[in-house]
Amino acid sequence: MIPRRSLATLASHPTLLRSSNRQFLLGTIPGRRTGDIFLHRSLGCAWESTAVPPTPPATPFPSSPSSEPASSTSANKEQETGHFDVKPNESLFFFENIFPKKLSSLLRYPTETDGDMTALLRRFYSSSSSGGSSLDPMALVKRAIPDDIPLKVTEILPRLKDGGAFVKLEQHPLKPWFSPFRGIKARLVKGTPWLEDLYRFPSSLIKVEFVPPEPGATAEELSEENLYSMFRRYGKIADILPQPFDSKVVPKYAHIGFPRLSDAIMARNCMHGFIVGESKGGGKTGTLLRLSYVKRVKAHSIWNWLTSHPRIVIPILAALLAGASVIIFDPIRTFFIKLHVSHSFRFTESRLYKWFKSQTDNFSFRRNQHMEGLNTVWNHRRDLIEQLRNWLDGSSDTFVVITGPRGSGKIEMVMDQALAGRKNVLLVDCKPIVDASGEAGTIKRLAAAVGFRPVFSWANSMSSMIDLAVQSTTGVKAGFSETLDTQVNKILHTTTGALKEIGLSSRSKHDKDAQLSEDAYLEAHPENRPVIVIDNYLHKNEEMTIVYDKIADWAASLVQNNVAHVIFLTSDSSYSKPLSRAMPDRVFRTLSLGDLEHNVAKRFVTSRLAEDQPESADGPDENGDVAAKRMDLTGLDECIETLGGRLTDLEFLSRRIKAGQTPRQAVDEIVTETATDIVKIFLMGKTIESEKKWSAEQAWYLIKSLADSPSLRYHQVLLSPAFASSTSSNATDGEAALEALVGAELISLKTHQGRPKLISAGKPLHQAAFAVLVRDRVLKAKMDMAIMKEMTKVETKAIDALETELSLLGQLPRQTMETAGRVTYLLEKLDASQRNIDALEKQMVGLKKVLVEEY
Repeated sequence: MIPRRSLATLASHPTLLRSSNRQFLLGTIPGRRTGDIFLHRSLGCAWESTAVPPTPPATPFPSSPSSEPASSTSANKEQETGHFDVKPNESLFFFENIFPKKLSSLLRYPTETDGDMTALLRRFYSSSSSGGSSLDPMALVKRAIPDDIPLKVTEILPRLKDGGAFVKLEQHPLKPWFSPFRGIKARLVKGTPWLEDLYRFPSSLIKVEFVPPEPGATAEELSEENLYSMFRRYGKIADILPQPFDSKVVPKYAHIGFPRLSDAIMARNCMHGFIVGESKGGGKTGTLLRLSYVKRVKAHSIWNWLTSHPRIVIPILAALLAGASVIIFDPIRTFFIKLHVSHSFRFTESRLYKWFKSQTDNFSFRRNQHMEGLNTVWNHRRDLIEQLRNWLDGSSDTFVVITGPRGSGKIEMVMDQALAGRKNVLLVDCKPIVDASGEAGTIKRLAAAVGFRPVFSWANSMSSMIDLAVQSTTGVKAGFSETLDTQVNKILHTTTGALKEIGLSSRSKHDKDAQLSEDAYLEAHPENRPVIVIDNYLHKNEEMTIVYDKIADWAASLVQNNVAHVIFLTSDSSYSKPLSRAMPDRVFRTLSLGDLEHNVAKRFVTSRLAEDQPESADGPDENGDVAAKRMDLTGLDECIETLGGRLTDLEFLSRRIKAGQTPRQAVDEIVTETATDIVKIFLMGKTIESEKKWSAEQAWYLIKSLADSPSLRYHQVLLSPAFASSTSSNATDGEAALEALVGAELISLKTHQGRPKLISAGKPLHQAAFAVLVRDRVLKAKMDMAIMKEMTKVETKAIDALETELSLLGQLPRQTMETAGRVTYLLEKLDASQRNIDALEKQMVGLKKVLVEEY
């Protein structure tokens, strides 16, 4: 036993807190504070004591079996009452800096408690009964108690959220491992701490509320001087902010700010629940202090400013991302485009392949025969090939358009003949680009055509969703997503830069014109410019016009700036409209390819047939046809006359003859298949109705008329009932219907001085197919009846209009001579329309009979 002293005397003489024969009974009560430990000391005499509200207890950690029941009973009682049970011979201290305050983040999870974390730390540090490891928080508490005072630890409560137990030691400063420059400090707990486990974490700003100690009593608002005198002992105070005078919030309060977080933790744990007496300004009944942490709001912080100004920040962020993309990816994309245009990675362009090819060509007989047939075609078009080469080598601004029906060999003539052996050729096929599904597919295929990589076509959909979300929340468009127009422009702009670098790659400082600017050098050396071949231009003129317009504008800029030569390959006769918009002040050069002549077509077929035939000892026949000696080619001339000179059709004929058919059998099957396709596409509505600009009746009128005559007058067709009075909603414009049918290659137009003159079949094979369709009595009856029904509707509509006007004239008060002529005219028109209806109905009776009786 030691003499009775006041707690203040003990706190002012740390040397009295030393004992050589102390015993400890350790117990933990769970809480939500980081590293705080409330310590009970059992003293040998009566001490002034305070009560501390506990948090729910955890399993105690006894150091001896005999002390376990008492500790467990005390912990359970504190869990039930919410306060410490401090006996008269016990005192309560608060130890600070026992646990790292960073452990408070672990207590955000519902399954973690102070007791759980303390037990985990004890197992981790493995404290021994003689004092334990210097890293063990419990060992630090033991070592913080002086050895010359007979003290007994009865219970320890960890408060992890507040960082430890508060102990003040002057002669025995202990420094934990996580804070080597600050020791453990302690202060006397004067109030009644509230050991809550809420998600409220320590802050350097404390709110002090002034509440009555008992119900019905009156609390006084303490002055700044009184608050300063009570809280200054726990550390330097930065500011004391009393409640605004006009505030009606109750209970009254004041804010006390500490520069250091540890001082705020000390003040809150020691002064919460302290009753201020009358002598210190607390009133007659006293004033209870209720303390809580206040989260500081960092005014004008960078993050708060960024989150509160999205209309400024988001566009800036989008611009920074776009700039980073340009800086990082554009050089990479330019590099890949240059490789794609120069064919650097193609094996067929390597010297080894070319050498091996030159050494083995003499042994490739079949290839020579194959080239012999093609050479016949190219010799037929030698003038066109030479003309194109001269334009590419000598013209300052080459903008060439090569027209011709599909299958006429445009791409083969340009790529295999005119540009054979030429470096830096870029082929852009519009067909897969336009046929792609969705904007992402269009961008991906356009990028692949020019070698633009890497391309993140999938990111545009995600960016659009982000843009929509930002716009719906902030009211401003973020600009992360890009339209198809913007992305196509980006791809083509990057390609332009790469093409210009390719054109200047052969420039040297030692050239005689080295002093010229880049534009002047490209203008002076057209042979160094790359060649851009745009195939299948206007493949589908009604769809994706933005792609065609962008490509036309891009090609025009390349030619005008002398960056590259451009060659358009198209089968559409309306190519001049979009190209004239792109280059309104230039006249582009044109080449037109037609069908092969009869003798050239025959030579092409026989050369194809000779590829798979062994060489004859007698050599070719008198016409140079090797295959003619081995195959039955009877009627070949008539078959070629039927097919015409279209390369694709002649190739199809050659394959069928190789399969064992005679020319006549092959042609008959080709004509039948073509007729079937015409029925499916143009007569039976297999094409989507919204995409058609013609009616089945209009197509049948042309098929039937062209089967009787090889050509029709343009305006004769335009004034026919099928085109002039069509009742189909999508075919009311006769000229638009004819243009659509030309685009679909059912018919072709011949012009005279810029105006349409004659209408003929799209190709000779169609002429033969038309004759087959007209001989089909059932199909003819069905389509003729459809036309007659449409004409009947037109006449009936005219009669309705005539009857309406006659009824109006009949309502006049008296008939005059002025209206008599009009009435007679209307009656004659009505009679003529009715006679037409009668004649149509008589014809339909015979057509119905055919449909009923025949298959």
